[in-house]
Amino acid sequence: MEMKSVGKITWGQDGAVFNNLLFRFDHMGNCTVYDLSAHPENTQTEHTPLARFTLDKADVIKPHSNSVSFGKEYYNKGDDFPLLYTNIYNNYSSYESKMIGVTCVYRIQRNGTKFSSTLVQIIEIGFTENGLWKSQTIGDSRPYGNFVIDCEKAVYYAFTMRDEDSTTRYFAFDLPKLCDGNHDEVFGVNRVVLGIDDLKFWFDCEYHRYLQGATFNGGLIYSTEGFTDDVNNPPALRIIDPINKAQKEMHLFADHGTTVEPEFIAFENGVCHYCDNLGNLYTLEF
Repeated sequence: MEMKSVGKITWGQDGAVFNNLLFRFDHMGNCTVYDLSAHPENTQTEHTPLARFTLDKADVIKPHSNSVSFGKEYYNKGDDFPLLYTNIYNNYSSYESKMIGVTCVYRIQRNGTKFSSTLVQIIEIGFTENGLWKSQTIGDSRPYGNFVIDCEKAVYYAFTMRDEDSTTRYFAFDLPKLCDGNHDEVFGVNRVVLGIDDLKFWFDCEYHRYLQGATFNGGLIYSTEGFTDDVNNPPALRIIDPINKAQKEMHLFADHGTTVEPEFIAFENGVCHYCDNLGNLYTLEF
């Protein structure tokens, strides 16, 4: 793997790239949009933000945006962007009603330099208390789950750390269509609950230490993990082959001169965009 510095953006969590626009989200659902065609003068210069907006109902849902992806389906044919998917992850530790294994689906609209979002669907793993999803032990610290989307084959991959057996388990489902699900009275949108019977397949992989941003490209899952220079949770990138149900590669970011917490990873037109928690933006080549 080779890393090339291409400037700076704001700090935050994961995001997505579409039509050369980079969407960077923070842990409260706030988004900063950048035009990647407007290059900074040097690698130490911050890209100029094009716009900012906040995800619909973020004050209630509090989306962590640990994993963010654009899909392929459009809300309306004339929309500028396909549906955007972002997960809740672990922002709700003090909530009475914890939204575990939940992905929120949004319609993103643009009017010039103004962007807005509307919650249009909720996708939920319906067996998060089952031993198939999480370790049946006190101390299973991250049962909330991440996801990635294979847009070409319309597959929704959810995955979760399993502390007891030190594995990360991947689950494959057909990606729900916008019309799927039943009306949710609380949020006013359709909620799709994915059950065990909906599984296409599942498999175990090497343990991912504290899930960060993830994306899908060329038949492979790219999943980042870890914190700063903690030897027990080193910043890393794993490349997973879901068809062969195995880890293909693992790269430690320390080997490339950085130990900042990884967050953002997204592909567009064969280019892999990567950003850490502090906003250092790179392109990756494999």
